[in-house]
Amino acid sequence: MISLFAPLRLRLDGAALLSNWRWLAKQGGGAACGAAIKADSYGLGAAEVMRRLTAAGCRDFFVSNWIEAAALEPLLDEGIGLSVLHGARKEDMAYALASRARPVLSTPEQVTRWREAGGGACDVMIDTGMNRLGLDWRGDVAGWTQGLRIETLASHLASADEDTPLSALQRERFVAVKDKVTARRASLANSAGICLGADYAFDLTRPGLALYGGVPRTDAAEHIRQVVTPQAQVLQRRRVIAGDTIGYNATFTAPADVEIAVLNLGYADGYLRGFSGRGAAVAEGQELPVLGRVSMDLLAVDVSALPDIAEGDWLDIDYRLPDAAAASGLSQYELLTALGRRFDRVWA
Repeated sequence: MISLFAPLRLRLDGAALLSNWRWLAKQGGGAACGAAIKADSYGLGAAEVMRRLTAAGCRDFFVSNWIEAAALEPLLDEGIGLSVLHGARKEDMAYALASRARPVLSTPEQVTRWREAGGGACDVMIDTGMNRLGLDWRGDVAGWTQGLRIETLASHLASADEDTPLSALQRERFVAVKDKVTARRASLANSAGICLGADYAFDLTRPGLALYGGVPRTDAAEHIRQVVTPQAQVLQRRRVIAGDTIGYNATFTAPADVEIAVLNLGYADGYLRGFSGRGAAVAEGQELPVLGRVSMDLLAVDVSALPDIAEGDWLDIDYRLPDAAAASGLSQYELLTALGRRFDRVWA
């Protein structure tokens, strides 16, 4: 059988992933530290992330929907919890009732549906000011949820990555609801919320972005390690003569003769046009600027300073998330989740 290898790969640093989780866990002041592995662990591969974090001691995982849950249910050993953040629609009920995963119920209709179907343990989401999913904190949450076996009562911070009074207000509202509802645990803090201090941790934290190398607040920058490094193979090395242009719409004109490497990477892979003229590859400690527009499958970088770079070589793409976000205008979340399926994902 012939094996094929992509001309693109993501180098994934397993030690950095575990280091990030352990640091985040430490910030919780004794609270359990879970992991958001929705969106295929932000594009890294949820099954592999779950295996690694489980071995490190993580016991609580969160996905968005039941399709994601079904793919991971075979990994649910004794004592491992999996919560489905988007609750249980009518279409989900048959699977959800038989599943070892728990719905995070967020509407009165979902609560009623789960109770009337005789559903077992569940989680409940309270909206404390984000106005997204959740039971309204101002309503009769205790009455609505009466008779449920609630494992985790949760809410979600809207602006924990900023210094804003809203976080403290949401915490205050959450405490008011928590004191009236019977639940085994309470959970409020996401990655940025963890950085606000142990007062936001309650019994369980739910980091996502920071696990994968995203920096949710500047005070975490020295502690969060880069996990994801895209790498692209050189398809061609060529000389561009002074005065010639590179790429679509001729947005770059060579001021002098320049050596470029054409890489098998573009916006079809999640390396978007925002990196045109702003992104860079890296080799031998040198930054190799992107010249001209990123196109669907290709981009050009300046390799004039590295005469040995040739067809078939691999170059790292500068993808330190805070820096890449500043360069591209995209959020760190977008940068991770946009990385496409054409990458081979290689764990180290």
